[in-house]
Amino acid sequence: MYPTPSGPLTVLDSVDLDVPAGGYVALTGPSGAGKSTLLAVLGGLEAPQAGSVRVGDHDLRGIGGDGLAGYRRSTVGFVFQHFGLLETLTALENVELAGTLAGERASRRRARARELLDAVGVGERVGHRPLQLSGGERQRVAIARALVNRPQLVLADEPTGNLDEGSADAVVTLLESLPADHGCTLVIVTHNRTVAARARERVTLERGRVV
Repeated sequence: MYPTPSGPLTVLDSVDLDVPAGGYVALTGPSGAGKSTLLAVLGGLEAPQAGSVRVGDHDLRGIGGDGLAGYRRSTVGFVFQHFGLLETLTALENVELAGTLAGERASRRRARARELLDAVGVGERVGHRPLQLSGGERQRVAIARALVNRPQLVLADEPTGNLDEGSADAVVTLLESLPADHGCTLVIVTHNRTVAARARERVTLERGRVV
């Protein structure tokens, strides 16, 4: 619920969602339906004002600010439409940075970053900065970064929104492989019907409710 000049705005209303460990769910619905807000709550970026939110063993209603930051570092990997890469860093440094923030030793985090960049198909681009990469390559780097700390949950918000059809298909195929290859649960927000149709389960939000 957010305050507005015309009164409180309820963005999510009595949402009941159960995603099994290792699941793959696409969240769809019109703009303003609450999809990105739900992703932000699941990711610990916004605190729920009512109800309960559990991710694995974590009850997000009972975690304070520092606890939520630790939850985000250890449990969640984020993939965004606009990639979120630092332009001054190379692909390797962008991926390695997530391990740095988690306190991983330099040698281990660099090895992990190289391993993941190889796994997502851009191992030969480790020394390139984001502006030297295609959109599809940048999103692959972003996916590698999301996996650095071995998250239980990967949240992807419109991950193909800035990609051409061919790059989008390759990125979705890569995302679809994550539950099996990395033992995580995948939740994607998308307006793309083709992307949504490929998910194991589809959930539609409308005016903050599951329909």
